Amino acid sequence: MAAHACKSLERSSFELHFKYQFFMKTGYLVLALLIMGCGNDKAPETITGPKGEIFTRRVVANQLSDPWEITYGPDNHLWVTEAKGYRVSKINPIDGSKKVLLDLNGLKNFDRYDKAKDGKDGKPWPQGGLMGLALHAQLLAGKPYVYLAYVHHFAGAAKEGNGCEDLFGGCFYKARIVRYTYDSKLDSLVQPEIISDTLPASSDHNGGRLLMATVDDKPYLFYAIGEMGAGQFDNGGRTNHAQNTGSYEGKILRFNAEPDADPNPYDKWIPNDNPFNARVQNAVWTTGHRNPQGLAFALGKIYSTEHGPYSDDEVNIIERASNYGHPLIEGLSDGNYNGLAAGASDHKELPGIWHTTYPLITSEQANASAIGASYRNPVKSLYPTPHSELQNILNKTLEGDRAEWISEAPSSIDVYTSSAIPGWKNSLLIPALKTGQLVRLQLNAANDGIMGDTINYFKDVARYRDLAISPDGRNIYLSVDSSSKSSGPTEGKSKKSFCRGCIVAFTYEPGGKQ
Repeated sequence: MAAHACKSLERSSFELHFKYQFFMKTGYLVLALLIMGCGNDKAPETITGPKGEIFTRRVVANQLSDPWEITYGPDNHLWVTEAKGYRVSKINPIDGSKKVLLDLNGLKNFDRYDKAKDGKDGKPWPQGGLMGLALHAQLLAGKPYVYLAYVHHFAGAAKEGNGCEDLFGGCFYKARIVRYTYDSKLDSLVQPEIISDTLPASSDHNGGRLLMATVDDKPYLFYAIGEMGAGQFDNGGRTNHAQNTGSYEGKILRFNAEPDADPNPYDKWIPNDNPFNARVQNAVWTTGHRNPQGLAFALGKIYSTEHGPYSDDEVNIIERASNYGHPLIEGLSDGNYNGLAAGASDHKELPGIWHTTYPLITSEQANASAIGASYRNPVKSLYPTPHSELQNILNKTLEGDRAEWISEAPSSIDVYTSSAIPGWKNSLLIPALKTGQLVRLQLNAANDGIMGDTINYFKDVARYRDLAISPDGRNIYLSVDSSSKSSGPTEGKSKKSFCRGCIVAFTYEPGGKQ
């Protein structure tokens, strides 16, 4: 019946949208959902949230190559990057139609290593690939700028074997941030301007999220960059630079949205009032990050999510020149890592009792005191693991055993500021890779802390990578990885997801139990 109904409809987005709105307003929910299911592989279904909220779920688009960033644009389309496909597209959220704006496959020096058949000697794919995308706030009003971040160079591309350094010294890539101009007539991205093309990158922990945010009413571009996985797996012998202000690894960076008058072609993209500019122009805004994959700006603040080593995933408020502790403090400075490290390995040739370049954490509290006034605890730690359990995890790792722990693996963040869903206003929404759910955290009245515990939605066998919210607040869009595996401790596990490489819409339907 559904297939017959879909065939009888014209497939223009305008008509689908008109019919959907008409049937919703007149109370014909089933017909409305049928309309919105046209053109998609999966029909809409109803989901009840933990507070009695009613949502309908439908697949907007599928068969994407790891959709990494989804942003709701001012043209009422979803702007999407495909991490492994290296394409930037616009997708109509009503009918799923897709327009490729840019193909970047010709601008990298490495192949699809993740598809290679040479087994353990195969070269590693960089974590992510084509990652962040940010739209200028005046995209359709005189500032048609689109910012992209992607990995473009692998130092080991021409080497034998896996191309990484010996003794687990690291897999060295480079990334770049580029500003494109959106040509609305051609519906494409043109005129690339390189903001930075020597950003450190790796097979692990590239971060990769871009954000447009204002500081003192002026727009800037922020970039979340990880510590390259320095201290674990194939990067276990790589030096960790998260505390080094002279390195871009393990930082939040700030760039100009438009070039200033500096004569140097790269200095012109670095704000002259950045906090660590004393010696040379420096994009570092904050330090001490592990793998920050989420950035969001709302309510006058920048919120971030960051992967912890063993649980202790972090939700932070990003403030100028602040230090967030890694690898000296993990999660809260509560002492649960005292005597341990942010990672361990069974590579006995690596230094220290935990066989890693991560430093031994003698005391988190002492480290916080040594950092001083710039240190910031997370506003939420998900979920602090007791010292005894952490020690057991590290001991197992030393012996080459696979350990398990509770964590979310937060991949992004957004701030829900609408009143459309009762009780949700001023909540942080966090998609999770490991648990396959959307985590909601209610902000306090000052928007600088969390009230209550986590509330979880849309749980499924899925690696939720990013989210976008429609302007009316009724639609939440989540992207799902194409792969069901991670690069970390769950690498060997694979479960069948309800959809892979897809974008899913969860639409709030008034009338629940709230």
